[in-house]
Amino acid sequence: METLVQSTLTAPDSGISFFSLFWQAHIVVKIVMLGLLGASVWCWAIIVDKFMLIGRTRRQMSRFETVFWSGQSLEELYGTLHNRVNYSMAALFVAAMREWKRSHEGARPAIASLQQRIDRVMDVTIQREAERLESRLLILATVGAAAPFIGLFGTVWGIMTAFQAIAASESTNLAVVAPGIAEALFATALGLLAAIPAVIAYNKYSHDVGKAVSRMEGFADEFSAILSRQIDERG
Repeated sequence: METLVQSTLTAPDSGISFFSLFWQAHIVVKIVMLGLLGASVWCWAIIVDKFMLIGRTRRQMSRFETVFWSGQSLEELYGTLHNRVNYSMAALFVAAMREWKRSHEGARPAIASLQQRIDRVMDVTIQREAERLESRLLILATVGAAAPFIGLFGTVWGIMTAFQAIAASESTNLAVVAPGIAEALFATALGLLAAIPAVIAYNKYSHDVGKAVSRMEGFADEFSAILSRQIDERG
């Protein structure tokens, strides 16, 4: 018993670290680990970018709604916005007003089917804004779905390495199988590290984009009703 205690106390430190696990891993497992790390960094860059984009879009819509419903005339608001780069509701307003003004230019205003043209222009603008907000979200969905399986592939390969070490040494000592099992578990952890934030962010941002698009559609319906009333009055 004393001999066992002494051998335990004097056993050298294994010195296992993430770097050593990577460095000692098989080349296939190394490629898996590097790929998962790269995917994780890429996903976090998209997450931060979408967080800023969606927050900025919400603020832009709130500011525009405040100005739009403040009582300022449509002509004055269009004159302020039409030379700028506009997004979300402002882009809808400018697109609709541009079609409105083009239809009233010249000696013979093109009033027929004007309402349908305005609605079509706003639908196209909403679609473009939705595509802008949804860009690169598919990457998050892909990483969230594929990363666990890629990590599992690294896990299986690491376990195969452990079994090969057992066969070569003809020993089931833990020191023989530990490196392969450790790198296998590390690959699994990296797969989850990439997948979990990607899935959470994809679900959240998809919901946020859906709310933003619904908000733009609501404004488009209200603005279309305003323009329709003016078309009827002028008709």
